[in-house]
Amino acid sequence: MANHEPQRLDAVPEFAPAEFQAECLRRAADGARLVALCALSPPPPDGSAPKASELLAVLARDARGELELLRMTAAAAYPALTQSWAQAQAFEREIFEEHGIRPEGHPWLKPLRRHGDLEPAGTNAAPIYPYFSVEGAGIHEVAVGPVHAGVIEPGSFRFQCHGETVLHLEIQLGYQRRGAEALLLRSSPGRRLMVAESIAGDTVIAHALAHCMAVESLAGVDVPGVAQLVRGVALELERLHNHVGDLGALANDVGYLPGASWLGRLRGEFLNLLMEISGNRFGRSLLCAGGVRFGIDAGQRDEFLRRLRVVHDELKSVVLLMLDTPSVQSRFEGTGVVSKQTAETIGLVGMAARASGCQRDVRRDHASGIYRIQPIEIASATGGDVMARARLRWEEVEHSLAYVRARLSELPTGALIAKPAAWSLAPDSVVVSMVEGWRGETVHILATDAAGALCRHKVIDPSLHNWFGLAMAMRDGDISDFPLCNKSFNLSYAGHDL
Repeated sequence: MANHEPQRLDAVPEFAPAEFQAECLRRAADGARLVALCALSPPPPDGSAPKASELLAVLARDARGELELLRMTAAAAYPALTQSWAQAQAFEREIFEEHGIRPEGHPWLKPLRRHGDLEPAGTNAAPIYPYFSVEGAGIHEVAVGPVHAGVIEPGSFRFQCHGETVLHLEIQLGYQRRGAEALLLRSSPGRRLMVAESIAGDTVIAHALAHCMAVESLAGVDVPGVAQLVRGVALELERLHNHVGDLGALANDVGYLPGASWLGRLRGEFLNLLMEISGNRFGRSLLCAGGVRFGIDAGQRDEFLRRLRVVHDELKSVVLLMLDTPSVQSRFEGTGVVSKQTAETIGLVGMAARASGCQRDVRRDHASGIYRIQPIEIASATGGDVMARARLRWEEVEHSLAYVRARLSELPTGALIAKPAAWSLAPDSVVVSMVEGWRGETVHILATDAAGALCRHKVIDPSLHNWFGLAMAMRDGDISDFPLCNKSFNLSYAGHDL
């Protein structure tokens, strides 16, 4: 099937647990990538006994632009995939934590989000998080968080060090767990979009778009071309303000204050454009099922184009000066390296994957909306270090600026929203909706029951794939490199915790 193409559940091939494991691993060996592994039913109430549940695997064939779905029914346990396919590690930990279904043979079956001292009795959370520890002469441990200096989300980082060298970093999250998926299910259709926009506050457009595309596909609704264009412009503006902000934050982390101050100001230019389109600096309430609530008129278009030309000239001079400064280069180059092999093994997505040489981008590989009609140039890099992630951000900024300016120049007129007589969803169906957010692959999986009511809403933020990449980036590095490595990934705590 293709991206956001609905499928009847009874058409998804079903396997027994042992056959499911073998089939997934066979397809992995043949080049498939794991997009998602989840239960098709929502988690049972806290403390209730595990029950049999259908598990759904979503595999991507990026070179062919195809998705493959497999399912199985698991009771108390099933043969784990992780020991042979590391991309499954977080998904299988989540399945055990939320549903009590044990992936037998999982080598790292630790809590993903739950904290035992805060959970009701009977849940699948260890009373004390079982941190990995290194022993030997000269080994010491450094604990950072969960409360951090400044205004930042909480997360716990445990470093095992020999002198200044990090042997192992373990990251414990879950402090931002809000029950977003359960809230999506029990909310009204209009409220669901508000919840989707709030999954990760810096990724409003990507999550809203993934949600809307899934609902529209299940309802058989075609979105007007003008709305598709405005959605694409908004998604790229979201990418721009985050990438520019991150480049400024990286400059700040190495004490390059001219870059930090100028890029911090220039980030505001893209936030202001989103605000002028939607009334909100992060684009809240711009998207809706069937299209967009607000368009861009001719006067706005001409003013936006003028401002984008000015901001591009300023950005180029500041970023190139920063990346060519020897003191910046000495801190960026060779720091926080994630090899292409490691990135492929653990399943990195988005900018972090492309900086390590992995060629994957939903806008090209699983194109939808405006990207199917007007392709965007995809940036890539090698090296997998902080410099590669910084340079890739700058390349993506240039490509996104060119794309937004081209789309605004050809802005047509027409309807902004499709208004069908009734929003009835296809019964007994499942749809996988993928969007390339600024961090990477943002996925919403929706399933309906026999009456066409939504019975599952699974969300996968790119941070779920990429937090382990940050841990690997710190291997054999200096502990003083952590703030720089952390910002070079800039992952979402809330997006992971849901």
